[in-house]
Amino acid sequence: MYEDASQVVILALFFATFGVSNASALASNATKAKVSAISVFSILDRKSKNDTSSDEGMMLENVTGDIEFSNVSFKYPSRPDVQIFSDFTLHIPSRKTIALVGESGSGKSTIISLLERFYDPDSGSISVDGVEIKSLRISWLRDQMGLVGQEPVLFNDTIRANITNGKHGEVTEEEVTGVAKAANAHEFISSLPQGYDTLVGEKGVQLSGGQKQRVAIVRAIIKDPKILLLDEATSALDAESERIVQDALDRVMVSRTTIVVAHRLSTIKGADAIAVLKEGKIAEKGNHEALVRIKDGVYASLVELRSNSK
Repeated sequence: MYEDASQVVILALFFATFGVSNASALASNATKAKVSAISVFSILDRKSKNDTSSDEGMMLENVTGDIEFSNVSFKYPSRPDVQIFSDFTLHIPSRKTIALVGESGSGKSTIISLLERFYDPDSGSISVDGVEIKSLRISWLRDQMGLVGQEPVLFNDTIRANITNGKHGEVTEEEVTGVAKAANAHEFISSLPQGYDTLVGEKGVQLSGGQKQRVAIVRAIIKDPKILLLDEATSALDAESERIVQDALDRVMVSRTTIVVAHRLSTIKGADAIAVLKEGKIAEKGNHEALVRIKDGVYASLVELRSNSK
């Protein structure tokens, strides 16, 4: 009898010890989880330095799209030891097309990020129509720009919804089809069984690369932006898709200030000016014909390198 009782006591002590041990571990995990949660929520609650919901700032009338970068210096906050721009200056006249070329990391896409105010320069100024963009309402500023990137972000919705997402307020059927025709997209959209009501799937999986880009172009210009930003918009396409998309871009670039970031010659040769970036500065600037004539020039070397790689 006593042996049975002692065994019960030993078992009870064992389970009690096991329970206390587990409780200590759980308490430790709970503390870690609390610290992690505080960190996550502090990030979620953090307000962007450039608040798109703010009503502060000017809104200009009759925007022409004249752009000026003046003595801009910039480092990414995540890479404070890497100087992207130092005393960088560039003028882009209204309704002209400028192509930005250079090696990876030379700052081409950073120009677009700064113009959209995803970041602000550490020093210097950026202006549109002579007005520093820091004094403009940020949501209004971005409405003046249409951005087409290398990999368009399409929502799991209809083609129509993806297009009209680019403009505030009501969008008429005539507006949608008119812009789609200009972007070489109306014909392929109309050939689909559901037309503009076709679901594109997650990330536009139901469409080809060229079709996705044309939908992205329509979305970018449905709001009639004065400035068009093309960041490697055709680099991921095959030759035939590139030809169709480039033709669409050539149409919608008319009467707009356009910044083209690209490495394909077919995309940049027709630009009014080409700015060659090297180590955060403009090494050369001019049209294609002028730049290829510069002996041992940076642009001429890039052209030769790409021609030899074909």
